[in-house]
Amino acid sequence: MFPARLKPVFYLGVALLVVLPVLIALPQHAAPKTAVGSQVFTIDPVQSSVHWTLGSSLHTVHGSFALKSGRLQVDPATGKASGEIIVDATSGESGNDGRDKKMHKEVLESGKFGEIVFRPDSITGKIETPGDATIQIHGTFVLHGSEHELAVPAQANLSGDHWTGSAKFGIPFIEWGLKNPGTWLLKVEHSVNVELELKGTVQTQSAP
Repeated sequence: MFPARLKPVFYLGVALLVVLPVLIALPQHAAPKTAVGSQVFTIDPVQSSVHWTLGSSLHTVHGSFALKSGRLQVDPATGKASGEIIVDATSGESGNDGRDKKMHKEVLESGKFGEIVFRPDSITGKIETPGDATIQIHGTFVLHGSEHELAVPAQANLSGDHWTGSAKFGIPFIEWGLKNPGTWLLKVEHSVNVELELKGTVQTQSAP
């Protein structure tokens, strides 16, 4: 038997033995970190352009497409990206009605596949605000109804709430399953070169 004066000490010790393991098992919450804002880039179709060139055995064909819309969201902390750039496939033109008709009917089949889409999922490189940036955008390129992995090198400049960007890359359209527009007389390259000139606005959103 404990002396009466030691009983409170004994009960306190038992209580600590019971409570401490419960407290240790509870989830520990780290100190809150400062939220890093994601950047949202909106593309202005009116001020932006999509040009393409295709080499052949006779000459190089130059053409363009109209941009429908574009919006990219980038997390500078992780490099993760989302959004999409949409090009109007039916707007493609090269300055020759006969050639363009063949392109839309036999190669792009734009009556069935009316959009060309790029959906980014990650960005490599640091985007300076304000300033210039050299980055690489990785994502999924949707052409003729099929998805293809693509990495696009790009240049960007941010100034206030506006930005400009440019990119040059090749699309191996024949390797991706589109019809070869060449003939026995006219041989064409199997990759079309694409050049983007983009302008728009940028906003920074607070992370949750």
